[in-house]
Amino acid sequence: MSSNSNLTNMRRSVEQLKLEASVERIKVSQAAAELQQYCLQNGNKDALLVGVPAGSNPFREPRSCVLV
Repeated sequence: MSSNSNLTNMRRSVEQLKLEASVERIKVSQAAAELQQYCLQNGNKDALLVGVPAGSNPFREPRSCVLV
């Protein structure tokens, strides 16, 4: 029984390795250049970089309500 379990685990490992070997890879320098280009193109839309307009900020301090 132990040898069947071991054989099954080995087959799963081989299938996983085949799957990982078939993944398309690119050079780190190419990935870094593409990431830099993406950041430069989309940086003006990033709320962490440009801030959130006060009117549309869901986390702004609540206004106080005063009854007169």
